[in-house]
Amino acid sequence: MQRLTRGEADERGAVAVSLALLMVALIGFAAISIDVAATYAERQQLQTGADAAALAIAQDCARDSCGDPGVTAQNLAVPNSNDGDPTATVVSFDPVAGEVTVNNEGTSEHWFAPVLGHDSTLVSAESTARWGYPSGGISVLPLALSYCEWWGQTGGGTPSGTTPRTIYLAGRGPTPGCPGPSGTVPGGAGWLATDGTCSATSVISQVLLSDPGVSVSNGCTVADLVALRNVTVLLPIFDNAVGTGSGATYRVYGYAAFKITGYNFAGSYKWNEPCTGDNRCIRGYFTQFVDLTDAFDYSPTAPKLGAAVVALTG
Repeated sequence: MQRLTRGEADERGAVAVSLALLMVALIGFAAISIDVAATYAERQQLQTGADAAALAIAQDCARDSCGDPGVTAQNLAVPNSNDGDPTATVVSFDPVAGEVTVNNEGTSEHWFAPVLGHDSTLVSAESTARWGYPSGGISVLPLALSYCEWWGQTGGGTPSGTTPRTIYLAGRGPTPGCPGPSGTVPGGAGWLATDGTCSATSVISQVLLSDPGVSVSNGCTVADLVALRNVTVLLPIFDNAVGTGSGATYRVYGYAAFKITGYNFAGSYKWNEPCTGDNRCIRGYFTQFVDLTDAFDYSPTAPKLGAAVVALTG
């Protein structure tokens, strides 16, 4: 029979003690790697929920229907969390300045850290969104429409309905009761000098140069117009127009959202033609619209013509 010597027994005991000590370290490393990663994932979910909540509240307010921001925040936070137990709180809300901040808080349960005395970690994320009305930006259709057209089609200033109307670019005389200019200046047709491509950059109160003639602005292609079919675009609305032809200018009053449903701009620039012959026109309707891109700057004091801009700022 083989017997263990005292030295061999001591060595086996030492190995057992070393293994026990190493297990604590191994569990600690597991806690750091796995539990910390899980906590990070939880925070990402909370951040997504906070972003979604802040954007939703901002969009509601941009449409003049803020509702209950706290309820909106919680309703958006829960679907964006795997464990379903986040608590969203509106920590600041200023509808006049157009800003809301949402804090989203949840608990990350640990798998290995409880061995070290840490069962869970409280995690939170915060997001701020702002909203306002377009004060300047890049219009992907370099066309200005008159305040009178906007006023007449919206029934006095409130975009509603989805019934398209035809707007003649050469002007068809004043609209009864219109508080601003009607149509376009002779030879101006509403087309604007472009940035080199089929777009025009402008800001409120800026005087824009006309691109004279009845055809589309220089820089626009048939493909550019095709891409805008059934698309809502933000167009500059002018409240003053002077001059003729190449000397014509338009002063920007604000920006309105226009859904394009047809146009006849001569040559190959035709689709769902709303007018015929030598007439040049565009068909569609002004609508409520929230822009989430960075194409436009915004301000809570800019004219409210149905278009709004919402952005995450923190």
